[in-house]
Amino acid sequence: MQSNSSDGSEKSPLGDLSGHLQNPIFKTLSAIADKNQIEAYVIGGFVRDLFLKRPSKDIDVVVVGSGISYAEAVAKKLNTKVAIFKNFGTANIKYHDLEVEFVGARRESYRSDSRKPIVEDGTLEDDQLRRDFTINALAINLNANQFGELLDPFDGIKDLENKLIRTPLDPEITFSDDPLRMMRAIRFASQLNFHIDDAALNAIKTQKHRISIVSKERITDEMNKIILSHKPSIGFIHLFNTGLLHIIFPQMAQLYGVEIIKGKGHKDNFYHTLEVLDNICADTNDLWLRWAAILHDIAKPATKRFEEGHGWTFHGHEDRGARMVPKIFTQLKLPLNEKMKYVQKLVQLHLRPIVLAQEVVTDSAVRRLLFDAGEEIESLMMLCNADVTTKNEYKKTKYRNNFELVKQKLKDVEERDKIRNWQPPISGNDIMETFGLDAGKEVGLIKNAIREAILEGEITNDYNEAFNFMLNQAKQMGLNPVNK
Repeated sequence: MQSNSSDGSEKSPLGDLSGHLQNPIFKTLSAIADKNQIEAYVIGGFVRDLFLKRPSKDIDVVVVGSGISYAEAVAKKLNTKVAIFKNFGTANIKYHDLEVEFVGARRESYRSDSRKPIVEDGTLEDDQLRRDFTINALAINLNANQFGELLDPFDGIKDLENKLIRTPLDPEITFSDDPLRMMRAIRFASQLNFHIDDAALNAIKTQKHRISIVSKERITDEMNKIILSHKPSIGFIHLFNTGLLHIIFPQMAQLYGVEIIKGKGHKDNFYHTLEVLDNICADTNDLWLRWAAILHDIAKPATKRFEEGHGWTFHGHEDRGARMVPKIFTQLKLPLNEKMKYVQKLVQLHLRPIVLAQEVVTDSAVRRLLFDAGEEIESLMMLCNADVTTKNEYKKTKYRNNFELVKQKLKDVEERDKIRNWQPPISGNDIMETFGLDAGKEVGLIKNAIREAILEGEITNDYNEAFNFMLNQAKQMGLNPVNK
């Protein structure tokens, strides 16, 4: 192993990195390490991000010895609390805006049926060897006599320069031992826009079945990080090409492919979905709006039909897709709360603005869209704008210009009619009191008629107009107001 120490072995060509450790906490870490005569190093993501010039508030410290005892000493010196996780041999402290995790250097071995390792005390070399990727095995010495010196045993700096994800060990072993690392490799490639080493990619393909021993929660956590990256399509293409997507999210994998009958084909809905996802990422960091982009066409495989003389249709894919959302969220252990309902609503409504953009826009159609979309109208318009992926520049410009007209119409109608999150000015109780009715069919019919009249523009969203309309509607049904 190449070392960068002061004992005559080869030092890092980058020289002294102590200038990157200016935060006072590093002096404290160094002093306590020397006082207790233990080796201590900053390792992993914090070091990697120094070279990538990415801000990082999470610091991982590895010591040759007890990470918990060291953490307790540091916490005492800094007068802060320490959280201890004995089962994992780790401890954690928070210091101002930093979070520092401590662990003792260790070596790991795995059983074939579990991703939980057998852990033993080890050297720094052992600890670096067990790291997932070379770029995460970089360590900086904290001891005073070698403070700031880099230990890079696997040429992680070179891999950073070459934008390469590579494993310290044989990737077949790395991924078989801890299959979640397959997801992490793809996640880092997507977040950093790095390439994955060919040997590592091939190992993911051969070890993909091992992902089944990892919890759905941890898999989905990595997938969400891919979705939140600058260009998520990088990650999803890797997931698809390695076969992982077919295991962890088969409904998305099923979008892939083009079928041709009598010379007529349809677009590849997998790559279309990725394009919509990348498009929307330029406008929002919202995870759930990005999920709506992923799921907006998820039911197209189930609704695909070939019609003679017309070609391929996907009638009702928005309704079918909305019904699929709860099952997919359950399957992926995503929250079954208002987040899921938000995604479901956007999937249900995603065709509506597109239809408006293709036609002459009537006030009644706009009122209905505002009524149905409510607070999600801006998100819906953002999704629909991202959904324009035609390669025909004339069509793309036309649709997007029409979307701007629709957005202006939405704004004008909303300002005038106040339809968003609107409830008709006449309530069910008003109807029951006026005509002496109990809750029942007649009340629902009258209330729906009032709502439809306002949405169609027959009357304005005004109490008096709605009350007079109610009286006329009830009279046609043979109902008269009761004397109070």
